Amino acid sequence: MKAVAVLVVVVLAVVQLAMVARGAVTCGQVDANLAPCVPFLTQGGEPGAACCSGVKTLNGLAKSTDERRTTCNCAKAAANRYPNLKDDAAQSLPSKCGVTLNVPISRTINCDTGLLICIQSDPDTNLEAPEADP
Repeated sequence: MKAVAVLVVVVLAVVQLAMVARGAVTCGQVDANLAPCVPFLTQGGEPGAACCSGVKTLNGLAKSTDERRTTCNCAKAAANRYPNLKDDAAQSLPSKCGVTLNVPISRTINCDTGLLICIQSDPDTNLEAPEADP
């Protein structure tokens, strides 16, 4: 029985490592990429080059729905650590950096339902009904 328990732990560890190796997004990555944006998000003005580089990197990391959901939850947690975060700055950050961010930066977003809007606005995702033949 002890061998079975050890085997289960080993299998779970391998699965976890496979997920990380496959490129699963972590909150550490989200935090690191958004950290240069804190001055803009809390004071306004214009985002710096390092901030925009982080936003673009973050956008590239979150490709699948699960990665977007994880990134969304991490960004929400990060946003909630800053009580003086300006919601309008968070909303404008992607456009100021010239990207369509497929994960919102918000303290109040429901990451389970709010991502539908982001997925639908993704130009690489076609969710429209096909055109009918005349």
